[in-house]
Amino acid sequence: MDLLPTPVTQAGRDGLAALLAKPHTAVIGLDFDGTLAPIVADPEQARAHPDAVPALTAIAPKVASVAVVTGRPAEVAVRHGGFAGVPGLEHLVVLGHYGAERWDAATGTVTAPPPHPGVAAVRAELPGLLDRVGAGHGTWIEEKGRAVAVHTRRADNPQAAFEALRDPLTDLATRHGLIVEPGRLVLELRPPGMDKGVALLDHVRTTRAECVVYAGDDLGDLPAYATIEKLRSDGIPGLLICSGSTEVTELAERADMVVDGPEGVVALLRALAARMP
Repeated sequence: MDLLPTPVTQAGRDGLAALLAKPHTAVIGLDFDGTLAPIVADPEQARAHPDAVPALTAIAPKVASVAVVTGRPAEVAVRHGGFAGVPGLEHLVVLGHYGAERWDAATGTVTAPPPHPGVAAVRAELPGLLDRVGAGHGTWIEEKGRAVAVHTRRADNPQAAFEALRDPLTDLATRHGLIVEPGRLVLELRPPGMDKGVALLDHVRTTRAECVVYAGDDLGDLPAYATIEKLRSDGIPGLLICSGSTEVTELAERADMVVDGPEGVVALLRALAARMP
């Protein structure tokens, strides 16, 4: 049996106790890249950890809902995660594009609003901007449908390229009514108004959850952390989990529990499921 770590904070210990006492009232929120799936140089090659789906099928029937909250399009996360048509995942939803899209395992359908026009405008201007900035060989654009991202992980100097692009991309996004979401050697240009905190809070309210767990690894997960911290102040127990890495430390500093990347997240899900009635 996998070991169940002890949260380092009292609020986290209270959240864990509430989760184990009444799992059927709990929502478990999970980021995808870096949390359920290892980070890879090409996001199109990212796939959920081999043990992720078995762990999710063990825990999902015991809780009110499992929500994968991701910046990716919902259908991409479903495909890369292998979530579709899996018995035991009927309580799973994927909140894609920071909650702008929703995929329900129970129906296999995606619901989404019309795309923001600024994304198409930014997409058209990005190649010329990258040439002018001269961010270096290996910088590339990821098409995300309702957003567009610039990756520097494969650049000659990844961190220098990231810093060189931050201001120009912010200016470009602002001109077209978008915002820039920084991540692990990636800058994403996307519509404002939605983030993982907003998406998680809406799902918690919809499910009337009495306990909330969230696991993430990157800066885009901080709004979800803030949502749980606010819910805890309102009397709803919560547990903050960090899928640890050396690239981003902000989450580890705020988390109740730090595990070793996606493998640690999967082991934690198994450990939780084993202790639930």
